[in-house]
Amino acid sequence: MTKQEKILQLISKADRPLLVKELMLSLKLGRDDRDEVKKLLRRMVREGEIIRLRGRRYGLPQKMDLVTGQYRGHRDGYGFVIPDEGTEGASRVSDVYIGDRKYHEAMHGDRVVARVEKHKGEGRREGSIIRILERAHKQIVGRFESGRELAYVIPSDRRMIHDICIPLDQVGKAEDGDVVMAEILAYPTKGRVPEGRIIKILGRLEDSEIDTDTVIAAYGISPHFPEAVVAEADEIVESVTEKMCKGRVDFRALPTVTIDGERARDFDDAISIEVQKDGVYRLWVHIADVAHYVAEGSALDLEAFRRGTSIYFPDQVVPMFPEKLSNGICSLKPKEDRLTLTAEMDFSADGHPLSHRMFESVICSDARMTYTAVHQIVEVKNPAVREEYAALLPQFEVMHELAVKLRTHRLEKGSIDFDLPEAEIILDAGGETVNILREQRNIAHKIIEEFMLAANETIATEMARREIPFIYRIHDQPPKERIESLNDLLRQFGLKARLGEKVNPKVFSEILKTVQGRPEEHLMHKMVLRSMQQARYAFETHGHFGLASEAYTHFTSPIRRYPDLIVHRLLKKVMNKKMGEKEKARWAHKLPEIALHCSKQERLAVDAEREVIKRRQVKFMTDKVGEKYTGIVTGVTAYGFFVQLDEYFVEGLVRMSSLHDDYYIFDEKRHALIGRTHRRAYRLGQAIEVLVAAVDTENWQIDFKLTEGRVRPPVKRRQYKKSAG
Repeated sequence: MTKQEKILQLISKADRPLLVKELMLSLKLGRDDRDEVKKLLRRMVREGEIIRLRGRRYGLPQKMDLVTGQYRGHRDGYGFVIPDEGTEGASRVSDVYIGDRKYHEAMHGDRVVARVEKHKGEGRREGSIIRILERAHKQIVGRFESGRELAYVIPSDRRMIHDICIPLDQVGKAEDGDVVMAEILAYPTKGRVPEGRIIKILGRLEDSEIDTDTVIAAYGISPHFPEAVVAEADEIVESVTEKMCKGRVDFRALPTVTIDGERARDFDDAISIEVQKDGVYRLWVHIADVAHYVAEGSALDLEAFRRGTSIYFPDQVVPMFPEKLSNGICSLKPKEDRLTLTAEMDFSADGHPLSHRMFESVICSDARMTYTAVHQIVEVKNPAVREEYAALLPQFEVMHELAVKLRTHRLEKGSIDFDLPEAEIILDAGGETVNILREQRNIAHKIIEEFMLAANETIATEMARREIPFIYRIHDQPPKERIESLNDLLRQFGLKARLGEKVNPKVFSEILKTVQGRPEEHLMHKMVLRSMQQARYAFETHGHFGLASEAYTHFTSPIRRYPDLIVHRLLKKVMNKKMGEKEKARWAHKLPEIALHCSKQERLAVDAEREVIKRRQVKFMTDKVGEKYTGIVTGVTAYGFFVQLDEYFVEGLVRMSSLHDDYYIFDEKRHALIGRTHRRAYRLGQAIEVLVAAVDTENWQIDFKLTEGRVRPPVKRRQYKKSAG
């Protein structure tokens, strides 16, 4: 146990805050250790693990009704502190509501200490921020506005409610309306706004590439690699030699393909399949052996850890590794030898797992297939495409057979089959958005999904059985309050579900199965997903609720996800018998930090990708003000309801203030706005016609209004004969 851990243990067990000398006596430390202990205490205070009180005493924040965590602001002035233990813990600790004027000098994203001042019902807490532990932002991206004596930067992220004051001698060449990056020189204090200086002009709001550039800058994403990382990548050999293949299982003669999207450039997984004489399916999932090229502790490795993941925007990718690796030697290109890790899995004739083996291997992919081509071969039966890939037809037919069986068993087990559409941004040659569609999934997507799920679960189960330190992908059970909220929603659709204190994922699976093919299907998928916890990475496995799996990991994308690279390193240690007790202890110490960091980076990437898509959607609608569209109500709030358009994958808000035919009240349990006099209701799943009333590119909002004609008839509530679950 480290000295820091011993100090924390002492403070945790104490019935009162402790003095430094009391800690020293308990730890049996001498005067020479005093400076080191003080330094440790300062760091622990800075990290929010302990609190320093008047009189130089130290105690645990939770024993003093204090909460450390991240402050998440709202454009209207209030916000929430997300507790550290709640962010990653298995059981969610409730957030602390911070009212207007109670955030003091905190800015959105800062790590803070909040004092809980009120305990409301159902675990709700209210409080105020009393200390800032760590500032989240050193730079702010926003719109520049000049004045006579001062200039300002209005942050692009409206959760940052402080405009940044810019002295005129710090403006540089910025002009009104420019999107700029400002360095913060002074943070806000009582009675003083934050000050800064312009360090970069990103462009104008109307520029096609400005949305991605703005988000990259605002989120602190690095579009370029440090020189040391590029230099290290340049030293890597660009081809596989026979010497490198020595000791590996040679699968180059095995028919093998990659299946990816049309625009994909990095191919990190390939598959092969055969049916044995006894009817057993043998599936090989080959994954690029990135760990062979990226040594632990190297510049490439440290930079990949820092990034955590590749980030995918409509017009560009910010990769985890330099292109020489991600699109070069680690990409499983057709007709080129590549080093891989292979999971060989046998399944019975009806699709049940029988056995598995792991190999360090070498492959040579026969073809780079797309989802569209495989769909044409397997489902459409397009003669021209089938003739083009005649040599591989038996493999595709067998892939389809096995994938269907694996999917059937997975759903029978209770795995929740979410089919939420994503926005597909269509760009022209100049990078302008020309359409926003609902991304289409076909059988090829499902084939790859089933095979990758099988490989990930197989490896996680094996490592859990061996009790090897490992990094798992976990998904906790939904919290009680979300389950109750979902049950209220289900009743509005005539559904009943047995959602008790401890819920089986099969209940959710049955709900989605019940609404399959109905108008409210996609809405129900979204509502069920919202009731879930976020999946995350962890050192110990609590199982994966959504997949109804006792052990799950990420193994199949080491080019673009750092946890997958760690999984490969651990597998290679085990396969090469290099995982002794000392090595186990080393990884057991490292993995919790890796899991926590990668979970945070994953969320950052998701938020950044969503923000760019949102900006693209809003700007796409700027020339459509006044036009009419049909859609479906996807969310109801106290201030209006959201409508998802049928024609474009775009969502906007019908504000309650625009409903002039009645006084409307918000019925939270029924997820509806209901007129007091005429009882007209607007509720989830309702089909509706709207016109585009306004498009706001400052707050990134789209406002709809109801058309003058009558509202389309609401979706008839189907009373399901059989209860879900």
